[in-house]
Amino acid sequence: MSTYKDLLKQREALEQQIAEARVREVAQALSQVHELIAEFELSPQEVFPPSKSGRSSVKAVSKVAPKYRNSATGETWTGRGKAPKWIEGQDRAQFVIA
Repeated sequence: MSTYKDLLKQREALEQQIAEARVREVAQALSQVHELIAEFELSPQEVFPPSKSGRSSVKAVSKVAPKYRNSATGETWTGRGKAPKWIEGQDRAQFVIA
């Protein structure tokens, strides 16, 4: 049975082998990619096309129409998030925007 120190040395040796193998295989992959790009005369836009929305994984924020209006001040509230002080504790039906 191996000791803790022996196992740590083995792990360290394996991690070094993994890192070396990765460097070697990444270099081979890049070489293949470069060859294919040259062979087919690909442009950067063909290899990395822009996303459909023009942005990558950014959600569009849409405005929500106000649902309630304070007739005294003209302030509005969408009904989302924390209720404003002018509507707290009151019947919201009287503030609904028709």
